[in-house]
Amino acid sequence: MFDIAYNAGGLPAQIKDISERQRISPRYLEQIFQKLKKVGILGSKRGPKGGYYLRKKPEDITLYEIITATEGPIELVFCVGQDEDGASCNASCDLKDECVASPLWKDVGEQIATIFRNTTIQRLCDKAEELGIERKLDARFMYYI
Repeated sequence: MFDIAYNAGGLPAQIKDISERQRISPRYLEQIFQKLKKVGILGSKRGPKGGYYLRKKPEDITLYEIITATEGPIELVFCVGQDEDGASCNASCDLKDECVASPLWKDVGEQIATIFRNTTIQRLCDKAEELGIERKLDARFMYYI
């Protein structure tokens, strides 16, 4: 998502270019992007000028949205989550009344989620600019006169 926002200049970015820049398998990117399309964060366009594009502004996309869309809820240990029926997973734990670790892991997970909720793709782009990271536009957008 950062790569598309930072390098594509608002135009669709192709998987092969993102894959090369980020050193991530194209097949893995396709799987992730399908999940992000499903929740409306990404869109795609077919054809030679096609690719994937952000459906929202980078300042409106949080890391929390991306992570929960691709990985599910942020739960550091099994017992702090909920099962498919919405019941607490620690309900089935024999040690639930004596566990001191479960509340700690729940709190840590909530703090991580808060950081992700407060971090946008735009913030990552701003940080990349501060660091002087060069924008690498797709080769199909390079024109020479």
